[in-house]
Amino acid sequence: MTAPDPRTAPRAFLEHLYRAAVHRALPLHNTAPFLPPPPRGRTLVLGAGKAGGAMAQAVEALWPQDAALSGLVVTRYQHTPPRPAGLRERIEVVEAAHPVPDAAGLRAAERILELAHGLTPDDLVLCLISGGGSALLTLPAEGLGLQEKQRINRELLDSGANITEMNCVRKHLSRIKGGRLAAACAPAQVVTLTISDVPGDDPSVIASGPTVADVTTCADAVAILRRYAIEVPAQVMALLEQGALETPKPGDPMFAGHQLHMIATPQQSLEAAAATARAAGLDAHILSDEMEGESREVGKVHAALARAVASRGQPFRRPCVILSGGETTVTVRKQAEGAPRGRGGRAGEFCLGLAQALHGQQGVWALAADTDGIDGMEDNAGAFVGPDTLQRAAAQGMKVDAFLSRNDAYGYFSALGDLVVTGPTHTNVNDFRAMLVL
Repeated sequence: MTAPDPRTAPRAFLEHLYRAAVHRALPLHNTAPFLPPPPRGRTLVLGAGKAGGAMAQAVEALWPQDAALSGLVVTRYQHTPPRPAGLRERIEVVEAAHPVPDAAGLRAAERILELAHGLTPDDLVLCLISGGGSALLTLPAEGLGLQEKQRINRELLDSGANITEMNCVRKHLSRIKGGRLAAACAPAQVVTLTISDVPGDDPSVIASGPTVADVTTCADAVAILRRYAIEVPAQVMALLEQGALETPKPGDPMFAGHQLHMIATPQQSLEAAAATARAAGLDAHILSDEMEGESREVGKVHAALARAVASRGQPFRRPCVILSGGETTVTVRKQAEGAPRGRGGRAGEFCLGLAQALHGQQGVWALAADTDGIDGMEDNAGAFVGPDTLQRAAAQGMKVDAFLSRNDAYGYFSALGDLVVTGPTHTNVNDFRAMLVL
């Protein structure tokens, strides 16, 4: 597809870069090189994540049609892609809630653990793991009910904790994450195919590493819970403090012979977007695929960079595109009793901070979106910012500071018609941010 002209259609051009990034991470384009040959025994497919449905369909399309194949994968509601004509369903895909787990995710995790039992050394387990699996594959630890697990998840999401911290807690409060699914599959061969959505591509963090050895400890989980003032039932805290909920560690014989392949990463998607920009005649610069921190503050730093490029040609010459990825966080501000809670996710809050700090800088346009097509729990992928964003908002009586104070990026950009809405993309390599400076 020919790229829109960035000078006459900057928003369409940035959306084109986003689509290039997403396309690079689609499972069907990345799975074939990593599939092992069929085993002597059974081939069982187990998995969880926002890309789970698309990953299952990729395996179904690529696995020999005369070879036995079965299994169960859980994905987010409305994230199962349409089934291509003629593709026979061999792997069951069920849907559950994200980012706060629900009973459907609990039932799916129980079934997955049951399917893993009774395997032999001749059997092969293909584990399909992508971002979102931490919430979708929920099986609370002993003494912890689903409602308590839901509350802890909500408080972690609102706390400002980063993904590594959140998943450390999730691993130690689970009977399936943190390497425990791999333990259940023994003595079968285990091959994990994963799509990274975390800074640094650490497989033990992606979906809380259900098939990967865990270097974090119960003591780490306790420290994180205390740092963010998140309560857990007394009997569960006692188990954590005693080390009774410890996860399997590196060097455990259960992981011998296991294979793991990273089939898509944030860096690859940023490189695809950069190549698309260069093909359109623009310089493209990737800052990092590992950016973390408060979304609004990361937005302000990006704004300072864009203003320097626009006004002084430093550190990059314009025209150019500046790209970044990673996983920022949002600390939800407490509101007055009865006040409506704001709506929005990381991408939208980044755009609020960016717009605030750009001060209407001429020649700068930006788009930030989640590559799974869903920003937090909303129906948009992200938002768009242009030189006239603040001016158009002021004409409607909207002040960016007020919307930031209640974490209401959705309300702000919805009123401007600047939400980016794509629907589920069936993959997930986390945050995508692009700034166009002309």
